[in-house]
Order: sequence, then C-alpha cells, then structure tokens
Amino acid sequence: MTASGRAVAGVRTFAADVANGFLEVTHSSFALLGLAVAFAAITLLARPDLRQSGEEHLMGWLQSRQPVVVQLEAEPPLGERPIAINPKELPREQAAVAYWLSKKYRVAPEPVAALVNEAYEIGSRTKLDPTLILAIVAIESSFNPFAQSAVGAQGLMQVMTRVHTDKYEDVGGHLAAFNPVANLRVGVKVLQECIARAGSLEGGLRYYVGAANLPSDGGYAAKVLAEHFRLRQVAGGRSASPAAPAATPPVLSTKAPAEAAGVGTPSAALQPAVEKVAMLAGA
Repeated sequence: MTASGRAVAGVRTFAADVANGFLEVTHSSFALLGLAVAFAAITLLARPDLRQSGEEHLMGWLQSRQPVVVQLEAEPPLGERPIAINPKELPREQAAVAYWLSKKYRVAPEPVAALVNEAYEIGSRTKLDPTLILAIVAIESSFNPFAQSAVGAQGLMQVMTRVHTDKYEDVGGHLAAFNPVANLRVGVKVLQECIARAGSLEGGLRYYVGAANLPSDGGYAAKVLAEHFRLRQVAGGRSASPAAPAATPPVLSTKAPAEAAGVGTPSAALQPAVEKVAMLAGA
C-alpha cells in the first residue's frame, strides 16, 4: 500500500472511531436522561406536595412570559356622539366650563356642552388635560367649527386637512374636518405628535402653530396657556372673568406633519410656568 493510501485509511479509521465514540456518549447521555426522568416521575408520584409545588412554579413561569396585551380604549363612533347637550346634564365641572365658554365666545351652551364633554372623554383616553384641548380650540377658532384660514387650516382646531389626510381616513375623509367631534379628535392627535416631537408643552404648541423653526410664535403659546389657566380655574370651581374675545382674528395654524406619536399629561412642574404666563398675559 502506498503512503497516500495508508494516510487515507488512517483518516477513515480516525473518523470511524470518533463517530463510534460520539454514538456511545450520546447513547449513554440519553440513557442517563431517561433514568433521571423516570426517577423524577417516581418521586412526584410518591410526593404529591412536590408535584403541586412544581406545577405552581411551572404555571408562574409560563404566565410571566406571556406577552402583555394592552387594552386600548376605543373611540366611540362619530355617529353616536351628540351634537348638543343640556349643560345641566353634565357633571358640575364640565357644566361650569361649558357655561363659561358659551358666555365668553357668544355661542350656544348646548353645542359647547357637547364639545366640552367630548374634550373630557378624549382627555381621559389620551392623558391630556381637557381644558388644554378646549383652550386651543378657543384660540384657534373661537369655537367656530367652520373656520378656515388662508392657508387651509380648517375647523375647530384649525388642522391642516391636506397635510393630515391620513388621520381623517378613520373619521370619514377630509370633509370630516368640519365635523366638530372629528376635528377635535384629529386635532388632539396632531397635538400629541407635536408635544412628543418637541418634548415639552410649550415646544409642542410652537410646532402646532407652525413656528418651531421661527424666532417667535407671535405669542401663540402664551395665549393658549393663559386661556388654559383660566379654564382650569373655572373647572376647579374658582371664578375667572371671561374677558371679551380679542377683536383680531385668532392665530391660525400652519402645522407640518410630525413624526412621533403618543404622549401623556404634561408634567405638573409646568404649572408654575403656566400661572406665570397667565399673569403676564393679563389673566
């Protein structure tokens, strides 16, 4: 046999030995595993207390690894929302806010009451202060659901309809911008994105009015925060003089699409700043 033949034969012999050894080790391992399982089964049958404890631990382990399903509160269909409500049928806080807004902006209390109720429900779902939502409506449109700016901002919250068409798909299309409830819901979604993008309430308001990259927002954030402060006073049962609306048109939004979404209630640490802004604005 040549040298190359002997080398090939040696390699084959080595490979065969390795394979046989692996099979023997595997066979022994499976045998040991089988014995361990049989021993454990006998032990559990003989000790019901151990079996029950093991079952409890196993169930706890499985439950701890199940994905957490978050139940999101669905928005009621638009058709189920009333367009007008007797303010006397609302909770005291909401009724006080509705009457105050009705008097200040010279609009009927019944449709305002429906908007106030909707704002409170949206605020509960989104963790935004409902009086902040209503303050933006007040500054943007003075509660005129058919308001439209020269650049195309529409409805109560002056949403740029052509920019946020995707958000109107779930509420009936772009013409739903003039549906007060639909506009309110879409406007809040835009507001959430703006606050999340900016990282603060004041910054979010600058994004909302389209002034994020401008030297000044023209006093928009101050106006909203001042009205927010007054509405919080009313909601808390304190008196707040409904100063006559400004003769000049409300600031109209020119919002750009935002990237982030979902934001909670602004921090309570902002309250001193809100009060300061309110005082500076003549609250």
